[in-house]
Amino acid sequence: MVLEIAVKAAVGAPDILGDCPFSQRALLTLEEKKIPYKSHLINLSDKPQWFLEVNPEGKVPVVKFDDKWVADSDVIVGILEEKYPGPSLATPPEFASVGSKIFPSFVKFLKSKDPNDGSEQALLEELKALDDHLKAHGPFIAGEKISAVDLSLAPKLYHLEVALAHFKNWTIPDKLTHVLNYIKPQAPPETLRSDPSEFDSFISLLGQIIRNILFVIGVYDMGG
Repeated sequence: MVLEIAVKAAVGAPDILGDCPFSQRALLTLEEKKIPYKSHLINLSDKPQWFLEVNPEGKVPVVKFDDKWVADSDVIVGILEEKYPGPSLATPPEFASVGSKIFPSFVKFLKSKDPNDGSEQALLEELKALDDHLKAHGPFIAGEKISAVDLSLAPKLYHLEVALAHFKNWTIPDKLTHVLNYIKPQAPPETLRSDPSEFDSFISLLGQIIRNILFVIGVYDMGG
C-alpha cells in the first residue's frame, strides 16, 4: 500500500520541497524504511481546500494511515516504526536526546541582535557536545547504524549550517570535525530514490534542496 504524505512546499516555489525539517524527517523515515509513498507539496500560504478538510489545523507533515490523516512528526515516526518494523530505526534510549538542544540554540542565535548575549557560545557548546559524542560513538548517533535520532537531527543541522552562513556569515568551526563529517557527505545521488538505503546520499540531496530554497529564492522561513 502506498502511503500519502503532505509536506511543506518551498516559499515561492510550490513544486520544490520546503524548508521544514519535520517534513524532511518524515520523508527520510519513509525512504530509510523503503515504504512506497505519494507526497503532496503544500503551499502553507495558500493551503488547498482538500488539505484543510482532512487536516483543519493545517500543520505539516501529515500522513494518511488507514483513512485517517495523522499530524506531528514524532507521532508519525512512532506509527511508522510500529507498522513497518523492518528495518528498525529505533534509537537506544541512552542516545535518544543527543543533539536535542542544538536546534533551539540555533534559533536563539539566529534571532539574536546582541553579540554579547551568550547565544553563540551556547550553540557552540551544544555542537561541541555533539562532536564529542560522534567521536566516541559515531559515525552515527547510535554507532554504525542509522536510527530515528539521525533522521531528526540531520535536517536541522542543514538548516543551521545554511541559515547562519547566509544571515550571519557564521560557519561551524573547522575543529568540530566529527560534526562536519556527519553533515557533509559526498556524492549526491542522481535521483531521490537511487539508493534509499544510503543515508548520506539522501541527506546530501536534502542539503542541495535547502540551499536552493535559501539562496535562489532568498528566503528563510522558520514556519512549518
